[in-house]
Amino acid sequence: MLRMDNGPEFISLVLAEWAEQHAVKLEFIQPGKPTQNAFIERFNRTYRTEILDFYLFRTLNEVREITERWVSEYNCERPHQLLNNMTPEEYRQHNHLAGISKNAWN
Repeated sequence: MLRMDNGPEFISLVLAEWAEQHAVKLEFIQPGKPTQNAFIERFNRTYRTEILDFYLFRTLNEVREITERWVSEYNCERPHQLLNNMTPEEYRQHNHLAGISKNAWN
């Protein structure tokens, strides 16, 4: 299941088709209720503060490269208080949770 807001990128036919092909249920939060998706709202705020507001990008590829490095650090090197001061990757391994391959998004 993917929970998301009602932004235009999330109400597209392409996303709906992808979700159907991969047997993924789409769940939309109520408009004006970001607390229904608090974890991703927090992630987005951190990403905006540390990446989008910090750099002046020259190319889309540069955004992708910097973001990929940041996501790796965020998930594999940075402890999160909510996860008992484990990184998300440590938490996933500790709790035997399945990961999502990048290839699943293609």
